[in-house]
Amino acid sequence: MIKISSELEGKTFGLFDLETKLKPEGYVIGGGWDYDHGSFDYKMDDSDGYQFLRVPFKAIDGSLDKDGAMVEILQPFLLSHKYEDGIDDEGNIGNLSASFNQFAEPEDPDAEFPENYISYGKSLVRDLEKLLLP
Repeated sequence: MIKISSELEGKTFGLFDLETKLKPEGYVIGGGWDYDHGSFDYKMDDSDGYQFLRVPFKAIDGSLDKDGAMVEILQPFLLSHKYEDGIDDEGNIGNLSASFNQFAEPEDPDAEFPENYISYGKSLVRDLEKLLLP
């Protein structure tokens, strides 16, 4: 994980407004969201695992599943996941669970971030600042 300083840190936005601006740019709300926090993820590459720019946020007024939720942007960071090829050796699940958990466990969930994507990630953060800040 590589943290990136940003002028967005500590700024507040309406969640709906953020979604409206970020989704057309290729950002998605990350799968690990909860009612009080979440993140926007931008997949930078997936040729050798997955490299993401993650822009985390926390709810400061309302919960994320309600209209009008306000969120505060936290420090963006780069994240790399490298997945195993083939079958998951820890397949200790039944048929019902398998229908929901079809993906292999990460080989290295905190994989070192490829050097060539660090400057790319920083430029994505600068682009976000231009898009979101007056």
